[in-house]
Amino acid sequence: MKKHPLRFLGLLGLIGLAGLFTGNYGLFGLFGFFGFFALNREKDDEMLRQNMARAGFNAFLVSLLGFPVAVIVTQFLGAMESAFVFLIMYFAILFAVQILTFVFSFNYYEKRGDLG
Repeated sequence: MKKHPLRFLGLLGLIGLAGLFTGNYGLFGLFGFFGFFALNREKDDEMLRQNMARAGFNAFLVSLLGFPVAVIVTQFLGAMESAFVFLIMYFAILFAVQILTFVFSFNYYEKRGDLG
């Protein structure tokens, strides 16, 4: 059986090393992607693909609800400098929430074991 290709997301954790050289400590958050290397032990099967699709749908729903909120809030803030700072922080936090939603729901579906 083949190994699951999702394990290669662990390579994104190497970008976190750039935080050591650039002084941008926000990049250290990318070290969390090293957790995807744990999928080296998992075999690629139908249930794993199904659970991954369901978890990806949950993360998609988070972005589907989150991005319009950012557009509406920045519309109210107008052309102020605080709108730009808000967008940067909001998108960074929304990205983290999407990844966490995917990971937690994927783990939930894997532990539950059924497709229901």
